[in-house]
Amino acid sequence: MVTFDFNETVIDKLITHYIGNKTKEEDLVLTTQLSNFNEETSVHLENYFLSQFKPENFYNFYHPVELDMNDVYILIRKMFENKSSFIEESQNIARLLFQHTNHPNIKSGELNIVYFNEIVYEDVILDAIGIFKSETDVPFLQMDNKGVNYSINHQYGYDLKKIDKACLIFNIDEDRGYSILNIDNATKQADAQYWINDFLNLMPSDDAYNNTKDILSITKRFVTKEMPKEYSVDKTEKIGLLNKTIEYFKNNDSFNKNEFEQEVFEKPELIQSYREYDIAIRSELELPKKDSFDISNQAVKKQARVYKSVLKLDKNFHVYIHGGKDLIEKGIDSDGRKYYKIYYENEN
Repeated sequence: MVTFDFNETVIDKLITHYIGNKTKEEDLVLTTQLSNFNEETSVHLENYFLSQFKPENFYNFYHPVELDMNDVYILIRKMFENKSSFIEESQNIARLLFQHTNHPNIKSGELNIVYFNEIVYEDVILDAIGIFKSETDVPFLQMDNKGVNYSINHQYGYDLKKIDKACLIFNIDEDRGYSILNIDNATKQADAQYWINDFLNLMPSDDAYNNTKDILSITKRFVTKEMPKEYSVDKTEKIGLLNKTIEYFKNNDSFNKNEFEQEVFEKPELIQSYREYDIAIRSELELPKKDSFDISNQAVKKQARVYKSVLKLDKNFHVYIHGGKDLIEKGIDSDGRKYYKIYYENEN
């Protein structure tokens, strides 16, 4: 797992531009000087910009032809190479984002571009550049003591605990498109696509976290969506396969495709169906073929939350199944009522 530390990180430069929505005839407003803030405010700014990044799910800048055709990548590289170009290149980044703000669902807002110093990244001290878009303002109250009474009013600002869109580019792995973390709290599809795909053009990094996440997602989709098209499987069988999948990843430090298929699916015809689906879905999503890789515990924990092991029976019962499919028997009694018979040794 990649580790980083922001405890000693400081803001070197910060500039703010306004990005309107082109379809609503809103403007792009570019500033020509760095934003002003005092030392106390800098503490809150650092918290606002950096506190939500987690050491997982890294990306790289990408372009289907060649990396040097990714516009944001080129501008970021210029900033790292020559900090005196920071204001000029920040304006160019703002212009690019404005060009992609061309759907009515995309919100206008402030774009902050920040140059950070003193980030500890895998025991190396380096710089980073952040691109942050603040869109959703919230009301806050101000209570001023006037002596005989209080004057209470409200203003609008941005919640320190939630940033709408954020991208942090570490100055490392330049030849692979840098090491990048991304945050996008968009709820609408068009809004979500334009930031990561159209504007930044990011591709998930080829690392343990993304490889683990991908294979768990593919397997879940195969078991729950694809397998029932070819085979007659009931809910307990699906749950059994999902549990075996999670157990494999929890019990192993590395992934071996052949070993995984034999342990989880067992039957040759089921393994072949899984292989064909894996190839097809990776081709569709442009994911690399992976037969072996190190397993990320963080990805396993996150994906395990969506690997449901609950058998819901009408509105009366929820049966939590954590393995032992052979201990559950399904049937129909003489008057047509469906039932499950559960075998156990100890009652807790």
